[in-house]
Amino acid sequence: MTDETQLKILIADDEPLAAERLQMLLARIEGVYLVGTAHDGESAVRMAEALEPNLVLLDIAMPGLDGIEVARALSRSGDSPAVVFITAFDQFAVAAFDVAAIDYLMKPVEADRLSRSIERARAYLIAREDRAPDELPAAPTSPWLEEFWASDLSGLVRIAARDIDRVTAERDYMRLHVGKRSWLIHHSMAALEEGLDPDLFVRLHRSAIVRRDFIAGFSRNASGRWIARLADGNEQPVGRLYADQVRAIAGR
Repeated sequence: MTDETQLKILIADDEPLAAERLQMLLARIEGVYLVGTAHDGESAVRMAEALEPNLVLLDIAMPGLDGIEVARALSRSGDSPAVVFITAFDQFAVAAFDVAAIDYLMKPVEADRLSRSIERARAYLIAREDRAPDELPAAPTSPWLEEFWASDLSGLVRIAARDIDRVTAERDYMRLHVGKRSWLIHHSMAALEEGLDPDLFVRLHRSAIVRRDFIAGFSRNASGRWIARLADGNEQPVGRLYADQVRAIAGR
């Protein structure tokens, strides 16, 4: 697949109005070609095998095979299509991650959000083609958390762990800070500390984890407690229980 090649898309949605809306939105996007529309899971698998789309826009709640099962079935082929889930339900995000979905959009889908998702799928397919997997050894699976799903105004967004500047606790939720934006996820600080790569992240407080290269320096306040100066100009107090982390980072 090249940048100039049209992206062949299959829609799989048992709601005629939802499928029709996707068709109209796709008609406004350059470089895509709709090869067909399936209205249940079984026909989605059959049509994907016959029509060989590059991308499947896949509903989750469908009669027969649901969208997750369809994605698993498609992944068994050697050159499986990319999958973007489009659904009215947000509770399937973890399952979508498990089947390596490119994106997860909430209904009703907005035109610009769909367009961004299409471009993400295109970039993924081009990169996959360039990898020449038969010539390279398989990459080992990382034992650390590599990405998260978080709620967004347009649905759910996938956040790469390496892009997170810091994590702060807010009652039963954790806030992931990425640049000037932030997202809440339902997680515990202890679980994040165990799951995030310790070579990349360090816990500085009972309610804060910071990416190591986001720390610009340390200073002490009037009471002698350490304060971490962050790359964005903010400061993060270091808890007394985590003072050893400062000495370890500074090599003292």
